[in-house]
Amino acid sequence: MKRRTKIVVLGSALLLTAGAASAATASDAPRERATASDAPRQREAAALTGTAKLYRSAGDDITFSFDAHLAAKDKADPSKATGHFAFSHYLNGEGARAEVKVDCLLTGGKVAVVSGVVTESDLPGAEGKRVGVTVHDLGRHDRLGYSWASTGSPVDTKELPKCVSSAPFEKVAKGTGDFTVVPWQPEF
Repeated sequence: MKRRTKIVVLGSALLLTAGAASAATASDAPRERATASDAPRQREAAALTGTAKLYRSAGDDITFSFDAHLAAKDKADPSKATGHFAFSHYLNGEGARAEVKVDCLLTGGKVAVVSGVVTESDLPGAEGKRVGVTVHDLGRHDRLGYSWASTGSPVDTKELPKCVSSAPFEKVAKGTGDFTVVPWQPEF
């Protein structure tokens, strides 16, 4: 055999031997167990998360924060949403805040409507009242609306149904909107 042919044959044999050794080593290695984190994650049916301050020229300090979710298994029933949201409104040291337990979440595209019952508040008469909020996730120019827009206070809202709010008419203060809406995709 010519010298060049010997080198090619020897090189090919070495590559085959190395490949076989690697395969044997890999098959002899202990196998790792699959974990829950290895399983493909199912997308939740809907979600609204994030925090923002509203823009008010008078200097009002109004903040909304959301952590609301609808699990994939509950896709057909928005009233099975879970989570909470909070809001506060202060001006010149006076105002109130409220914590709300989510009882409904509907989303469509970049718009979400979430409602819930006030569980804790320093606004007299607010606890036990249902409130709703609408968020339009527009990136750096998010907008927001709330069920008490026409009454002036959550306390003055009578028997609000689940997942009801107003149009998102309020502007979010520059640099504060980080809302994320996961669109609901029901099966019809």
